[in-house]
Amino acid sequence: MLLYQDLLTGDELLSDSFPCKEIGNGALWEVEGNVRICESLLLEVKRMKVLMIKAVKVVDIVDTFRLQEQPPFDKKQFVAWVKKYIKVLIAKLEPEKQEEFKKSIVGLPSIYLQKSRTSNCESMHGYGSLVFAYYKEGAMDPTFLYFGHGLKEIKC
Repeated sequence: MLLYQDLLTGDELLSDSFPCKEIGNGALWEVEGNVRICESLLLEVKRMKVLMIKAVKVVDIVDTFRLQEQPPFDKKQFVAWVKKYIKVLIAKLEPEKQEEFKKSIVGLPSIYLQKSRTSNCESMHGYGSLVFAYYKEGAMDPTFLYFGHGLKEIKC
């Protein structure tokens, strides 16, 4: 099994159990999420020892990797975040990957702005990668976008 960690924070963001499609020479990864029912057990407080089952809808990727929803960016906020992120990420990449990333990133921020509705991350560091979610036309389940160069592959 392969896990993919945020190169900057070490947060686990994805695994190979979620098929992905590369966009822009691997600069973006598109991953289909699935909404599923998660049953959580709730114990009734006070002296009653009644066990209740509560069904909750969750998105598999969000649930598996403990992603936290962030408020959506406006264009100005997004541009400020992406400039900072790219600068920090390039410094972490190996020299050959830096050039590859610089070439493939051109035009990709506009794809994020057009598609994304919410952003998610685990640790909520100001400098780490964000996972962007959007719904394709007519889709019931969300699609997630990752910066491919911002992920580190870990074999388990």
